[in-house]
Amino acid sequence: SLGALVCDLEPGTIPASHPNILEKLKLCPALAGAQQDALNALLLSGDTAYGDPSSWDLQTLQDLGPLVLVLNQTTLSLVAEAAREDFRRSIAAAYPSQGRSQREKSLLLLRALAAASAASQPRLQRSADRCQSTPITARNIYNIALLSPEELKLCLSNDVLIENLEAVVDEPLTLEASWVLKKKVDEFFQGSGIPDDKLRHLGILSRLYTVQEISQWQVTSSDTLSALLSDSGGEWNDSQVQQLLSRYLALGGSLTGPLLQEIGDRRLCNLQEEQIQQIPAAAIGTAGQLNISSCSQTKKDQFYRKAREAFTSSYYGQIQPYLGGAPAEDLKNLANAGVAMNMDLSTFLTLNPEEVQKLSVTDVKHLLGKNLPELKEHEHEPLVVSWVQQQSQQELDCVLDIGLQGGRPEPTGTASPAATSTATVTTQDSVTSMATVTTPASVTSTATVTTPVPTTPASVTSTATVTSMATVTTPHPSAIITTALSSHSTPQPSTVPPRTPTPRTLSP
Repeated sequence: SLGALVCDLEPGTIPASHPNILEKLKLCPALAGAQQDALNALLLSGDTAYGDPSSWDLQTLQDLGPLVLVLNQTTLSLVAEAAREDFRRSIAAAYPSQGRSQREKSLLLLRALAAASAASQPRLQRSADRCQSTPITARNIYNIALLSPEELKLCLSNDVLIENLEAVVDEPLTLEASWVLKKKVDEFFQGSGIPDDKLRHLGILSRLYTVQEISQWQVTSSDTLSALLSDSGGEWNDSQVQQLLSRYLALGGSLTGPLLQEIGDRRLCNLQEEQIQQIPAAAIGTAGQLNISSCSQTKKDQFYRKAREAFTSSYYGQIQPYLGGAPAEDLKNLANAGVAMNMDLSTFLTLNPEEVQKLSVTDVKHLLGKNLPELKEHEHEPLVVSWVQQQSQQELDCVLDIGLQGGRPEPTGTASPAATSTATVTTQDSVTSMATVTTPASVTSTATVTTPVPTTPASVTSTATVTSMATVTTPHPSAIITTALSSHSTPQPSTVPPRTPTPRTLSP
């Protein structure tokens, strides 16, 4: 058994292989162009379980499964017209319930079947200017999927299209058919413009309009804008959405919470700053979770201010998507709210880098809560690197203790100039005392105490000066100890003959 290897078979080996090879080829996710040609050659030979293509019916086409997607125009043109039409009807019936991927495949099939029908039938006479098949009415709208673009032009009137616009665009339409329908819509409303109640039903046709054409739309209701923004109509490009929103706001429309959801995260960031300013704070409150992480910092700041206004109570869970615009003061308030924030790292990394630099180590610890260890896993993110560089490495180690490196080292100790203080105290003894205290901060304190020596009965003037000095070293810079060591000398009385005394000086 070849198994998955069958998908890599050389094209030349497919027609020569056992007919059962077709069942194995159904399992292949895709076949190369040359392999598709070889498969069609095998089917055209009629030497398979499916027989000659001219004998195929609806059941045969359905049994081919995914292989029907690679049938070329030659093979399909050999299938009876009745079988092709039955197959187209079955595709159209299943289309509304299909997902986007399956719808794309259905449209490919419808396009291929329409081309096969055009090739197997004589061309319509353009000069006749009339429908060669059953005209489309409200009763057989589903037949639109069966018509070629040329038939659609002739068999669907503009009036029927406009009256049944919603039903028509719900049918599986090829791109070529969609362009035909757009032209018919424009012809019907030429001069007056498409009104609001019809714009909401354009569906896939709306994506065919240019920015200039959208600027003329009368989109005045939020329901119409919501319907136009819906994904069911296919992908818009950014310039189309920008013009659509500009037109809606210019006509007096207001952006509501549901509309913000319809606009989508990425397109919110494409709004102009003036347009964001027009969003009511109440709309933010009803919009649910919006992702503004890809917005510019200015727009993040705008959204945050509106969210701050919308959520005035205990609001972390609600305001979390908008924290990318929060100032440091608000982040600090969150950190010190007394409730664990447990901010996830994806939110932390979207914060304004300039505001993060103003947060302390403790602030960040409280913000991240149980998610703090993840900060180590993101230590090379620019925001984390720049914040760490502003913090003390000792504080990072002691407060966070998660191994972050790159903080500021502690400054080395340096001696500062000595400070000198002097105090003068008067006591009963004449003593001069000096104490010098040296601490790690090199502070010198000097105390001077001076007293006069009392005059003796013999009128002797005596002065005693005693100087002492002590040096004490203390171990802690915050402790300053001053010690005054004093030595007291008691003057000795002297007795002299009764005569006029001669002064003398007592020295130490």
